[in-house]
Amino acid sequence: MASLTPGISAALFTFLWIFVLTEKDYQQITVKTGDDVTLQCLDPRGGDIELLEWRRQDLKEDIFVCRHGKNDCSTSHPSFKNRVELRDPEMKDRNVSVILKNITINDTGTYECRVRNSNTEPPPQLISTINLTVVNSGPKVRRSEGGGDKDPGNNDEDHRGHSGLVKVLLVSNMLLVGVIFIIFIKRKWCLREASEVPPPDEEADQEPR
Repeated sequence: MASLTPGISAALFTFLWIFVLTEKDYQQITVKTGDDVTLQCLDPRGGDIELLEWRRQDLKEDIFVCRHGKNDCSTSHPSFKNRVELRDPEMKDRNVSVILKNITINDTGTYECRVRNSNTEPPPQLISTINLTVVNSGPKVRRSEGGGDKDPGNNDEDHRGHSGLVKVLLVSNMLLVGVIFIIFIKRKWCLREASEVPPPDEEADQEPR
């Protein structure tokens, strides 16, 4: 059985890396100033939660930290003081989502949920990434089916739908790139093998007389 060429090995590694990347939950949310928003994070692994860290990529301090499970939670960054809390204080079903209250324009950024549990080694592992965009609030102009005003700002179903669409498009694009890369490598490999085969005239010349 022929061994894998460096090109095929690189292609397989690319596919494995794609699956590793897509395992991490990625969400994209748009909300209005003054709203409350839930930053979703579910830890699918087993073990007791020993450390939960919520951070924003552009800030040095964590915005919310829970040590030893739910018993010791605090807000580190001053601009998030008294504005962040666990969605489920009991962390049932390993739900470590948080609610960010009274959103401001300055809350725009990329948030990360990191968890260390009793089955993993430090540091805490990235579980969820959320790209939060905050826009200025406007008048309620959209009408619901019942005739009342409907606020289009903080709709969890819309958020989940948008997040799912983004993930599907991301995975599809990465898989397409991976397939094209494998086809290119395979074609290049076949052409190289074909170039190494001597033409019939040369083979005849090499036969002993």
